[in-house]
Amino acid sequence: MACDSWRSKIEAYADAELSADDMRGMGDHLRACAPCALDLLGSVQLKRAVKTAGTRFQPSLALRHRVEKELEAKSTPAQPWNWMPKKAAAAALVVVALLLFYGWSSSQQAQAFAELTDLHVATLASSTPVDVVSTDRHTVKPWFQGKIPFTFNLPELAGTPFTLEGGRLAYLDQAPGAELIYKIGNHRISVFIFQNRSDRRFPPGDSRSRRLTFNVETWTDDDLRYFVIGDADADTIHKLSELLKTVSRS
Repeated sequence: MACDSWRSKIEAYADAELSADDMRGMGDHLRACAPCALDLLGSVQLKRAVKTAGTRFQPSLALRHRVEKELEAKSTPAQPWNWMPKKAAAAALVVVALLLFYGWSSSQQAQAFAELTDLHVATLASSTPVDVVSTDRHTVKPWFQGKIPFTFNLPELAGTPFTLEGGRLAYLDQAPGAELIYKIGNHRISVFIFQNRSDRRFPPGDSRSRRLTFNVETWTDDDLRYFVIGDADADTIHKLSELLKTVSRS
């Protein structure tokens, strides 16, 4: 088969270990080959499952409380000369607790980003990538009414290189949200919009990063959290993000 040579490179592509030319070639092939895109999705999901299993038993913040109780139970009446060791121990506990918190928070963010990347890949590999097919924002936006517990605005794309292809329902942490599909050249970009629940460990400001072979930009606006994900270059992802930010604040 013509795609056998590409299929052998899927694992390396998922790990971003191919040359720049092969990365671009594989990206072009995946947009045209649904079986290979599904193989990539399976590989990404397996890597995420292994990573999640490896961190499943990370210590929680409750560790600090247990350590404090054990130290209190073993402590002796304070002496004038032993306040320094106790302060040092307390400071060490605070540091450990902070490291555990930020490590746990970072793990939660990475897992959420991985889930959204999986959703994006699955959308590209699907024979029906959108539930509502339209380039008209005034058709796509009303379709979500009654299906998600919030509303949002979409930008006017006239004069821009972007085209709206439609939208579909998406879920993150079992909460419903919107996934919008935009096209620019041969690239498709997913825009995810969810309610900004307080139990999600994301920074309040803007964030730009790269996950596997995808560029990601995320931000909050009022009570909504936006994610823009695609294999287009970071500048293109940022331009679409700026269009969404402008219309949401108008």
